[in-house]
Amino acid sequence: MPLVGFGLWKVTKSSYQTVYEAIKAGYRLFDGAGDYGNEKEAGEGVRRAIQDGLVKREDLFHILMQNFTGHSKVKSITKKQLELWGIDYFDLFLIHFPIALQYVDPAHRYPPEWFDDNGAVQLQNTPLQETWGALEELVDEGFAKNIGLSNFSGSLILDVLRYARIEPQVLQVELHPYLTQTGLVDLAKTLGIAITAYSSFGPQGYVELSMDKGAALLTTLPVVTEVAQKHEKTPAQVLLRWATQRGIAVVPKSNNVQRLQENLGSESFDLDLDEIKSISALNIDLRLNNPAEIDPRLAIFA
Repeated sequence: MPLVGFGLWKVTKSSYQTVYEAIKAGYRLFDGAGDYGNEKEAGEGVRRAIQDGLVKREDLFHILMQNFTGHSKVKSITKKQLELWGIDYFDLFLIHFPIALQYVDPAHRYPPEWFDDNGAVQLQNTPLQETWGALEELVDEGFAKNIGLSNFSGSLILDVLRYARIEPQVLQVELHPYLTQTGLVDLAKTLGIAITAYSSFGPQGYVELSMDKGAALLTTLPVVTEVAQKHEKTPAQVLLRWATQRGIAVVPKSNNVQRLQENLGSESFDLDLDEIKSISALNIDLRLNNPAEIDPRLAIFA
């Protein structure tokens, strides 16, 4: 799995060109989810890149995340998602959140999203062990090469390991200098689980929320901008390198071709150990993506 990938969150349905440009720029890792609503369009970008000879399918690494609703539905939904992408398998399939949402027939609404027709969250009593067993069958049948977890706490990771026939290969979590999650990172590394960070730029995508919590944009802080000036890089590149230099993969997104290239070039330099420590010291345990703010029953980080 490449260390720098392209995240598809908020990439609009009309922006399949962005995926094509990302491949053209050198991206090989693409991170999507079943509730983003842009699988078909992203797949069109991939197909065009393959048709134009830019890449082969085996050159690309596809991550797909899904909130599963029960063992019997996993395979059918996965097949639909593969069809939308226009590929035969996912390189990595993740449980998006440790939350089982009530199944929604794709003929009624796709993507199912988090809410029913009346705007309410409908949960389903599906044990995590059942869900993990369904993912293992995806590997058995060739629909996924690897499986993993997203937004899981340490205790739930340990629970999965108690019964996993195929152990989770990757843990994807919100991780940035305002939320370093040091203990969780150390646990994953100890267990041999690779880590992917999302929201690497912190409050950039959550400006209103971050202002309410008194957190300035990371790209404006002197501890970041001064390091960027020293290395003749952008603040965004510094924030990405802060993660990748420690072996943590990142999946930033941009619709701007220049920033696409800059993000991908964030591995072209190294930070000093003191610089990494000073950036890590910004931690204030600021979590920007918390399902409890949607529904108090979803307080998975409590």
